[in-house]
Amino acid sequence: MSLKAGGECEIDVLAPAWSLPILSRMPEVRRSIVMPLGHGQFGLAERWYLGKELSREGYNQSIVLPGSFKSALAPFFALIPQRTGFRGEMRFGLINDMRPLDRALLPMTVQRFVALGQPRGAPAPISPPSPRLYADPANQATLRERFKLDPARPAIAFMPGAEFGPAKQWPPAHYAKLAHLLAARGFQVWVLGSEKDSAVARPIANGNPSVIDLTGRTSLGDVVDLIALARAVVCNDSGLMHVAAALDVPLVALFGSSSPEHTPPLTRRAVIETLRLSCAPCFERRCPLGHTRCLTDIAPEKVLAKLEPFFDTPLPS
Repeated sequence: MSLKAGGECEIDVLAPAWSLPILSRMPEVRRSIVMPLGHGQFGLAERWYLGKELSREGYNQSIVLPGSFKSALAPFFALIPQRTGFRGEMRFGLINDMRPLDRALLPMTVQRFVALGQPRGAPAPISPPSPRLYADPANQATLRERFKLDPARPAIAFMPGAEFGPAKQWPPAHYAKLAHLLAARGFQVWVLGSEKDSAVARPIANGNPSVIDLTGRTSLGDVVDLIALARAVVCNDSGLMHVAAALDVPLVALFGSSSPEHTPPLTRRAVIETLRLSCAPCFERRCPLGHTRCLTDIAPEKVLAKLEPFFDTPLPS
């Protein structure tokens, strides 16, 4: 981060390559810088070289969101004067603007990250600002043509994947049943996600011509633009849930092992469906009890009822 005259700042973001299409839809971000190391890689030499490259930019402050030791190395090697972060893995000296983390005061991840961007001693951000992403109309027209998407038939987007694990995934059979119910109402259904989500998408699309399986056929930027075209979204607690929220698209978010108090979609147009069983949230990748009732007991008909208020909202242009 660099300060400009008048107190404004210019924001550059160091992030994994896969996230760059999201950052490109944020006008607040001046430049995206690819982190050359993957998750779990230490790469001391690479971080030293990266720090030397960053030192040429004259940044005034770095805000280190991860709590790991290695994530604080590049800003330290870049000699950035103010290096802000929460107390983490023995980062004293690497982080010279160390902030204590009160998890009770800041239960939401986004609250914690917003707090790091505020001056030391500022009041805790109880109601963080809603994020905003912007779609690319030209790419939307291209996608409609490429995939022969009927612009006159409203679409509901499904995002059935969850990178974390099956304890956050509503069953594919439930998605399939909901797709049939929506088709009977005149909707088309777009199943969105990466190649990893194709196995989950296949049973949703099988036997239903109203379902268009786009998993693994689009880039992340394409998915952003397709979500923006949808009448509404049905999704698990996942990264694409937050993308839909940032696009201000109506959505029904299904929470199982995770907590809507911790990572809610930040939009007033979201309906959260969670059963709040006594065993939830467990934050486990797989159900410790072996039944995943926190998700399997959410009936497709109930989700359809949550979607119905969105059916008469105007179609995206």
